[in-house]
Amino acid sequence: MSQGIYDTIWARAQQLLPGGVNSPVRTFGSVDALPVFAQSASGPHLITSDERKLIDFICSWGAIVLEHASPVVVQAIIRAASQGTSFGVPTVGEVDYAGLVSSLVPSIEMLRMVNSGTEATTSALRLARGATGREVVVKFEGCYHGHADPFLIKAGSGAANLGVPDSPGVPDSVAQSTRIAQFNDLESVKLSLAPGDVACVILEPVAGNMGVIPPEPGFLEGLRELTESAGSLLIFDEVMTGFRVGLGGAQGRFGVTPDLTTLGKIVAGATPAAVYGGRRDLMNQIAPAGPIYQAGTMSGNPISVAAGTATLNQLASEDDFYRRLEETGAELEARLSAALSRHRIDGTVQRVGGMLTVFFGPSKVRSWDDAVHVDRERFTRFFQGALRREVLIPPSPFEALFLMEAHQGVLEESSLALEAAIGDAA
Repeated sequence: MSQGIYDTIWARAQQLLPGGVNSPVRTFGSVDALPVFAQSASGPHLITSDERKLIDFICSWGAIVLEHASPVVVQAIIRAASQGTSFGVPTVGEVDYAGLVSSLVPSIEMLRMVNSGTEATTSALRLARGATGREVVVKFEGCYHGHADPFLIKAGSGAANLGVPDSPGVPDSVAQSTRIAQFNDLESVKLSLAPGDVACVILEPVAGNMGVIPPEPGFLEGLRELTESAGSLLIFDEVMTGFRVGLGGAQGRFGVTPDLTTLGKIVAGATPAAVYGGRRDLMNQIAPAGPIYQAGTMSGNPISVAAGTATLNQLASEDDFYRRLEETGAELEARLSAALSRHRIDGTVQRVGGMLTVFFGPSKVRSWDDAVHVDRERFTRFFQGALRREVLIPPSPFEALFLMEAHQGVLEESSLALEAAIGDAA
């Protein structure tokens, strides 16, 4: 594709779509670049509309963990679509799928399928409020749970202060029922819980939307104890970490059991679907079993059920899948850390399982207070250097690079490119 044709497509996109995209980060604006337009993808590669073959570490923002266009998943989708794309009545496949998810994530005794991660977290929040009779929710600065009003809140002047809207269109009344705590800081959670009016605490058990930040030892365990003492529910948003940091998600990896869990991305085989679920006594309060209403015409659609079932069965059937993913991630982490040292660049590489972030600037990132100090100009040079070498990484210093099984075959090539890109950032 010539530059002129690209310019025409980009101009048309901006006329038809807000900012030219259907999700803000896709503009590549924060890295001083224009977006790539995908034409297709296969294995570890994304093919752009101008025929560039890029090694992809965006992986549909973590939804791809096997490979692009995995034959197992594609064939399952084709079989399902050939029999009908939506029915509006229950299917046997939904029941089998629910049983599979529950067997892999034991804290999910019952679940409800929905259509997006935002819908899952919003529904879980409504359930928590309905079940406890309380309104206040505690979230963590820098954790992202979708674009529903209660989640678009930023911190006030203190850790226990009520929030203020972080986007026009979010009512002040919604912000007044949201409190902000700091990730890896149990004292800030204690302050937020102290009034005794909190319905739930929700967090990414491994933060991935301010860069990858693992929970420090005792943090998740402390949250479990604090919420139980306060009579509040604990919600793990595992839309990103579910089936990425381990077969049982972050809760399986760290051995901490939440009351409710949200899942998306991988759980739906990279199709538009998600799940919220948890304790049976809580989930039985969802209509029609109970009074808390939630519904969706496309929920449990057969294409997503088929894609999710095929993906999860593939992951569960390979005994060493996560060992291999861990090894791939560890090698990439070590090489990028060494590149930072070699080029005498202040920073750190943080990883959990199949997700990692290169932070330029801070020597350790444990919360948003650290992440906000990253060197964005260095990251921009890093991003642009990677793209010049045909490697696509997330166009933001606050996102994770995601690994998939197919990266094992291009690990040397991609590592060399990313190491050189770090040199460009020096």
